[in-house]
Amino acid sequence: MTAPSDKTRVLTGITTTGTPHLGNYVGAIKPAIAASQDPSVQSYYFLADLHALIKCQDPKRVQQSRLEIAATWLALGLDTDNAIFYRQSDIPEIPELTWMLSCVCAKGLMNRAHAYKAAVADNEESGSPDPDRGVTMGLFGYPVLMAADILMFNAHRVPVGRDQIQHIEMARDMGGRFNHLFKDQFFTQPEAVVDERVQVLNGLDGRKMSKSYENTIPLFVSEKKLQKLVRKIKTNSLEPGEPKDPDTCTLFQIYSAFASAEETAAMRTEYENGIGWGEAKNRVFEYLNAHLREPRERYQALLEDPAHIETVLRQGAERARAEAAPFMDRLRQAVGLGRFV
Repeated sequence: MTAPSDKTRVLTGITTTGTPHLGNYVGAIKPAIAASQDPSVQSYYFLADLHALIKCQDPKRVQQSRLEIAATWLALGLDTDNAIFYRQSDIPEIPELTWMLSCVCAKGLMNRAHAYKAAVADNEESGSPDPDRGVTMGLFGYPVLMAADILMFNAHRVPVGRDQIQHIEMARDMGGRFNHLFKDQFFTQPEAVVDERVQVLNGLDGRKMSKSYENTIPLFVSEKKLQKLVRKIKTNSLEPGEPKDPDTCTLFQIYSAFASAEETAAMRTEYENGIGWGEAKNRVFEYLNAHLREPRERYQALLEDPAHIETVLRQGAERARAEAAPFMDRLRQAVGLGRFV
């Protein structure tokens, strides 16, 4: 067994503002759960519920999303014996570290954050006299909270999309600045991990599957609803018998994200032979439904037993705080906030 100190530390946060969909599963959940079962990796998976407050002021939505996301990861086989699975809000050391990092982080660094720049650009484009209209301190400073998430557990690797690489670089900057000011190697320099093999699924309308486009297929909808959504996937006007291009087809993309290489090759041949769109949609629905039936049942059982989910998350928080609390004591001492005796 690999000693914890020798393990590669990999950290992933899941913002709790929506219901997990097929794109989330293929792009993030499936590879993360595989990593959670690797004994050479110490995985940290957390519900980023403090981050959720930046985007969502609907407490019922945040609460329900936290429950749905936790149930999803558990239903799909997250190994909570190996991985540490917790709610961000259960770790009070994280907001405390956020403040410490805020005090060494240059405002100019935050001015360059993509989300803030995009908000300012939108205001300028709309003719607003205030470039910061609608910008909260949560939106402006959330890269500092993200840095605290990462640096608290000295993660070596942080799987992210390309749009998040900047935030990992910011965490490196803040951690390095803190190390320099307080003259010790408190923080590891994290690395962004972008897996180019991870697919970005298209949604019902052919654009990237995203709740902001309202084009998603939720992961654990009922069988009847799943069938209805698959039938809504946009296709072209080619008739049965006419060859079709699988590489530009959302249906084929979704199917191949779940199917084996042999099954995908067979479906590709069906496209070349002119499979009708109705038949293709039936095949995709039947395959997805069979693949998701058992985890859907586990998911529904978990939603009906929130006490079990609460127990799992509290146990995860205890493991996380067993690391965070003594580390924060060390950081307090370093900056002059330690106890007198």
